[in-house]
Amino acid sequence: MTRSPLINAVERGLDLVRTLCMVVAASALAVLIVTFGWLVFGRYVLNATPTWVEQLALLLICYIAFLGAAAGVREDSHIGVTLFRDMLPTGARKLLIIAVDAALAIFGAVMLVAGITLMRFGWDTLLPMLNIPETYRTLAITSCGGLVMLFAGLRAVLRCLSFADWHPETEFKDI
Repeated sequence: MTRSPLINAVERGLDLVRTLCMVVAASALAVLIVTFGWLVFGRYVLNATPTWVEQLALLLICYIAFLGAAAGVREDSHIGVTLFRDMLPTGARKLLIIAVDAALAIFGAVMLVAGITLMRFGWDTLLPMLNIPETYRTLAITSCGGLVMLFAGLRAVLRCLSFADWHPETEFKDI
């Protein structure tokens, strides 16, 4: 299937955003590992447990999970039951896949709006031991919602634009 240069540029841009999500999540994981190393060293060697590690770990896990989930939506590797989808004729299968993308985009929009509300609510509350606003934790939820809305929504639009030339059977391969 030949695609327009605009669609290819949009796909490359989305792939770049997905890669950035994975780099940030992987960096957060590396920081998480180092801080737990510091926790063990502080507790057993220095006999002075760094109490801030637990709160930082909770914050980092939010970013790791939510950015990883958004990247999974971009890669179309989120959990899905494909039995019924695969039994449908090609036209109905295409419509169902686009509907799922639209539903994911709507879910992402709800996460984005709810996350913004949580961010506003949590600005005056500080995370214990870190003394930073709770908003930094809910930023992970908000960014994930925005990214899911972007990834799934644009994928639905791109699939609609290339509906006639799009072949879902080549896109989804059994592992």
